[in-house]
Amino acid sequence: MVTATTLLVACGGNKDNGKDKESSEGVDITTLPVKSENQEKALEGQTMEVAVVMDTQFKGLFLWELYEDSYDAEFMAPSHGSIFTSDEDFVITNDGVASLDLDQEANKATIKIQEDLKWSDGEPVTAEDLIYPYEIIGHKDYTGVRYDTTMTNIVGMEDYHNGKSDTISGIKKIDDKTIEITYKEVNPGMQQLGGGIWNYAAPKHALKDVAIKDLEKADAVRRNPVTFGPYKMSKIVAGESVTFTPNEYYYKGKPALDKLVFTVVPSASSIEAMRASKYDMMIKMATDTYPNYKDTEGYEVLGREELSYTYIGFKLGKWDNEKNEVVTDPNAKMADKSLRQAMGYAVNNDQVGEKFYNGLRSNATTLIPPVFGTLHDTTIEGFTENKDKAKELLADAGFKDVDGDGFIEDKDGQPLVIKFASMDGGETAQPLADYYVQSWKEIGLNVELSTGRLIDFQSFYDKLKNDDQEIDVFQGAWGTGTDPSPSGLYGRTAQYNYTRFASEENDKLLAAIDSNASFDPEKRKEAFDAWQQYAAEEAFVIPTLYRNEVLPVNTRVTGVDWSSNNLPQDMWFNIGVTAESRSAK
Repeated sequence: MVTATTLLVACGGNKDNGKDKESSEGVDITTLPVKSENQEKALEGQTMEVAVVMDTQFKGLFLWELYEDSYDAEFMAPSHGSIFTSDEDFVITNDGVASLDLDQEANKATIKIQEDLKWSDGEPVTAEDLIYPYEIIGHKDYTGVRYDTTMTNIVGMEDYHNGKSDTISGIKKIDDKTIEITYKEVNPGMQQLGGGIWNYAAPKHALKDVAIKDLEKADAVRRNPVTFGPYKMSKIVAGESVTFTPNEYYYKGKPALDKLVFTVVPSASSIEAMRASKYDMMIKMATDTYPNYKDTEGYEVLGREELSYTYIGFKLGKWDNEKNEVVTDPNAKMADKSLRQAMGYAVNNDQVGEKFYNGLRSNATTLIPPVFGTLHDTTIEGFTENKDKAKELLADAGFKDVDGDGFIEDKDGQPLVIKFASMDGGETAQPLADYYVQSWKEIGLNVELSTGRLIDFQSFYDKLKNDDQEIDVFQGAWGTGTDPSPSGLYGRTAQYNYTRFASEENDKLLAAIDSNASFDPEKRKEAFDAWQQYAAEEAFVIPTLYRNEVLPVNTRVTGVDWSSNNLPQDMWFNIGVTAESRSAK
């Protein structure tokens, strides 16, 4: 899902761990297993240590309605359950803790809790807990980023948001375990996990006395969250680590471990930590240093395609808090699409994927990754290196080097300095940023790093969210989640629309994707193709890399199933260890 499971993922940076990087001819991700070889019965009473590789502290917004980045999502995985399961195509199935009945003709969804589900404090999960997420997100004082078209599509949501009603008229409690939601229109994306029907419950009994505007700083979110996954967060060291212990009320029973500890580990020390067998699992291990750890004794490396892509974005406007939508500025520095297209043609992302990421990333062509099968438009070539074409685009649009200093001026003959924001972290961030800046210089663009240096992950996205004036162009990454609809990232009312691009044509094309008519597979494919072609032409975002990810796992760990459609709570319920130490086998 785009909005509920959005990942804000950084590329690596320039920290050096002191080891020579081995040569690599690239990695075929299909040769890496997705399940651990060790599937033996777990020992009882054991503790497992997990590294989360990141070069910043985690935010600690441990509530699905509030979290904004993939790091917090990783820390929530063992404890914060979701209500729906899905098949291999991420279509919701009814074998999870809740069932979904989508009535296309009546524009209604019925959600029913079908397990004896309890929160980690022993309170039952009820229909009220299914409704409360909508009341949080739709509230006028909500501080998160998920109030968008998937929410305003609910009958009565806008009246509730605007303070005209104390309740959402389109959401009704049928009984203690069942709710019914009435929509203005249902669409085929709602059949997808995360496709517009909220996938989580919120513990109303633990949160109701906290004002919505204060939720982000509340103890019930940051210090002692109430959850219904196999584990509960029993100790949180802010920004550094989380200790999990079994949730004694979990409906499936006791998970395999007595204790689970997640710890932040900087990328610069991650490989040495692996070689010292300090951790059982290395989450978010950098792919740019893959050759340096792929054969580490005592570990196997799992691999899979990511539901994500890296991109270059252009700041084209601002967020209007009163209108709750983006407002595009026709006079923005990057407003000319020829300028944006030229920047796309200046770089060689095939080489970036091969040389910087050992073949674990490849040139991206559209904003719908190929992992979504037929919805990915294979006819679009995307941007491949063609510096002559880039220079021609600039010249034809009126960008010329007036003063002979090697850099083009704007159309009015004034100096054009473009501020480029990119994130710090890992070995690759600085050389990759340098490569982009140099490539743009070669077509006559004067590009400088925003703030004069790479930006910390958390600060980077805060600056994007707040439309920092020092950013004209930026390199980011999106996790699409399991719903391919791009509305939650590029719609007019999507707060994640960090480029602040909107147009009537974009509105129309996105609406077609999420329309009732798109229940027809052919019309849905046509709608996706039309939007991808429009986005490629307008180039408000240029996709650069499709991504794969790896997960080093110690050989004593058993029961790991890293399949994309295996729910995190199910994966962590089954994971255990078969030896008392991590000494290499």
